[in-house]
Amino acid sequence: MLRRQAYKFRIEPTGEQQRKLRQFAGACRFVFNKALAVQQVNREEGGKYIGYVAMAKYLTAWRNGDETPWLKDAPVHPLQHALKDLDRAYQNFFAQRADFPRFKKRGQRDSFRYPDPKQIKLDQGNSRINLPKLGWLRYRNSRQVLGTVKNVSVSLSAGHWCVSIQTEREVDVQRHSSPLAVGIDLGVVRFATLWDGRQETVLQPLNSFKRHQHRLAKAQRQMSHKTKFSNNWKKAKARVQRINRQIADARNDYLHKATHAISQSHALVCVEDLKVGNMSRSAKGTVEQPGQSVRQKSGLNRAILDQGWGEFRRQLDYKAQWAGGWLVAVPPQQTSQQCPECGHTHAGNRQTQALFLCLACGHSDNADRVGSRNIRERGLKTLEGQGHAPIACEVNGAVWPSAAGTRRSEETAFAA
Repeated sequence: MLRRQAYKFRIEPTGEQQRKLRQFAGACRFVFNKALAVQQVNREEGGKYIGYVAMAKYLTAWRNGDETPWLKDAPVHPLQHALKDLDRAYQNFFAQRADFPRFKKRGQRDSFRYPDPKQIKLDQGNSRINLPKLGWLRYRNSRQVLGTVKNVSVSLSAGHWCVSIQTEREVDVQRHSSPLAVGIDLGVVRFATLWDGRQETVLQPLNSFKRHQHRLAKAQRQMSHKTKFSNNWKKAKARVQRINRQIADARNDYLHKATHAISQSHALVCVEDLKVGNMSRSAKGTVEQPGQSVRQKSGLNRAILDQGWGEFRRQLDYKAQWAGGWLVAVPPQQTSQQCPECGHTHAGNRQTQALFLCLACGHSDNADRVGSRNIRERGLKTLEGQGHAPIACEVNGAVWPSAAGTRRSEETAFAA
């Protein structure tokens, strides 16, 4: 199995290197915005979309022109990759996977990438990395980097520069040691309810944003009272960024620990195919048709986004593959309204947020536990319906399938 993995470290640049880092990030942002402006003018004039190859010629003209000669001070490969990022943004827009590309702002997600591994030198023994036109950079070496370096991304987060090293290596993935299949029901009151056919496990929500909400609001109010772009305003802005960074770090740490434990202890993970973007969409409506219960829906949206459901599923997907497991996404419709005993489905079965009571057979249980049981059964049936033959391993009458020969070679989860 071909494993691609990124290792992120905080770097400790000198004063001169910090100046260059900001200069290079600004140059990449300038190229992205200028190329986007060219694309918009071309579209208004009725022209066709300009691809990356043709747009790269514009970059050559900008670097050699009299108006922007300072672009030559930045390495060319990160500038080219900024054009590739714009091209990918347009392709995602054409495929209706994302909104129309927007101009980048200074101080928001400043980053750039070195895509050529031949120009990158990594010295793990001395905790340093060499990048073009930056020289040797010290980094906080907290773990060993495994595999062949493919590219390096440099980013600014809450006033600290970080380097992300993407590697690639071949690993042998054996059959998962656990025969258990688990269904996971996500929620707000309970972050995750797990059912593996024998017992229930409940993961309580961290509510990282909710814990720091008042402190963040206070820092934002203090920032709004400062004169914009003054020194005091910059200090207040840095305080807001640090709080946001703490919220995100706490959430990511919780999700990584939870997904690691689940992927290591279960061979088959069944989750709901939730459309988080649609679920957290604003209910404000329009002037002609204003929405209803906007305040309540706003609170629900905030709680959903605070849980990190999308990131939870993304981490489960690749960690299950690394552990030799399998992840299946099932339709979320009526998972908590169907009785797991008799199969009767009705909206009235969900009496309250926490209570499930079947109107047909009288079966009573926690609604989240019922949802996780149904998700697990639907995941098993989905794989069986796709022709994946189950192996001789049962847990309370349920089987988890063998996926030998069903994935492409670089993503094979189970050994044949």
